[in-house]
Amino acid sequence: MSMCDAARRLRGLFRKYGLTGGMKRILNAFRVRLFNALSIPALLRKKALLRLLRRQLAGRERVIVWRSSFGFRVPLYQRPQQMARQLARLGCFIVYEANRGSDGVDSFRLQEDGLLLFQFGSRPLRSVLLRELDRSGLPKVLQIYSTNYEMDLRELERWQKRGYRILYEYVDHLSPAISGTKELPKNVTDKYRYAMTHPEVRIVVTAELLRQDVLRQRGDRHLILASNGVDYAFFQQWEEFSFEPAFQEILDAGRPIVCYYGALASWVDYGILNDIAADGRFSLVLIGVSYDGSMEKELQRNERCFFLGPRDYRVLKYYARTADLLILPFRINEVTRSTNPVKLFEYMALHRPIVSTDIDECRRCESVLIAESRADFIRQLEKAMSLRDNADYLALLDREARENDWSEKAKALIEGL
Repeated sequence: MSMCDAARRLRGLFRKYGLTGGMKRILNAFRVRLFNALSIPALLRKKALLRLLRRQLAGRERVIVWRSSFGFRVPLYQRPQQMARQLARLGCFIVYEANRGSDGVDSFRLQEDGLLLFQFGSRPLRSVLLRELDRSGLPKVLQIYSTNYEMDLRELERWQKRGYRILYEYVDHLSPAISGTKELPKNVTDKYRYAMTHPEVRIVVTAELLRQDVLRQRGDRHLILASNGVDYAFFQQWEEFSFEPAFQEILDAGRPIVCYYGALASWVDYGILNDIAADGRFSLVLIGVSYDGSMEKELQRNERCFFLGPRDYRVLKYYARTADLLILPFRINEVTRSTNPVKLFEYMALHRPIVSTDIDECRRCESVLIAESRADFIRQLEKAMSLRDNADYLALLDREARENDWSEKAKALIEGL
């Protein structure tokens, strides 16, 4: 990463987490690098890793190595973790790069059968891993996100020379708004250009506009469409859960709840949120991270607007299930038109009426009520209220959720490989 990219990342880090939070993450990253350089876990666990790899690789169909600092055990439990689990269940051996800060993995840990969390910073353990993967004789794939800014092009080419097919997941329109930087990091643009000019690279797209971009540049060779999805079974499993008093007060107020969960960022239409809160009939509940400071500038808070902050994936569904309506209030721009939101399919599995602005991927779903303008959004909320107990509509939500289970997305990816 260049000095300019590093400086932009630091600015984005402090803007997102504040001075104290940003410094904590920098210090933790430094501790991780020092710990890995000392190779303490490697001295103790090389033989254990060797035994585990030989046991896990037996009977597998292919190896997929996922490289990113995203982490596995993070509140934003999304496509990377979901796809890794499903691919492992389909016979792949997944090596998923662990983030020591969020995952607590000093060396490696078998998360579940076929899914290994691995700390790539440990050179001795990495050597054992790569040697055993080579010896397995299995087809090998390096899986990276289009938004990955850590890996440079030279490292990508080293994996390719080692015999790994490159699987490039083109999951968002490439924009500084997504990367949290003033400009796109060079590593991001370099890998994008490489993928678009090397037809042997497998490209997975999650949205139709991204597919069209690839078709224009290199045709349909090794192009895979595998949109986002939902863990349907997880959203049908419920246990006793108690809310904190502040949220219970929102429920006790008795107003219909309109809920959005996800990043509060520049791609959100805060004018729509302000209209909902000002309407007087609804309680507006927002759950997620204030991503770039736009919420503080544009959201008009009142006694009917409630920002809860983030909630862990394991409990988020309990809050969302209390809603009468679930919304996708996005501005219409290049980023949102190319977005295939994970929450869209989770909303379906929650069996709550969905209202969205006119973004391309939502328009493809029969169960989503599309607002064609800011003024129309309130009208669509009114229409959605009448569908809360409509048996045909609820059956439609359930069908579309089942059709978009993560297991189906993983099958599409495997077929493309």
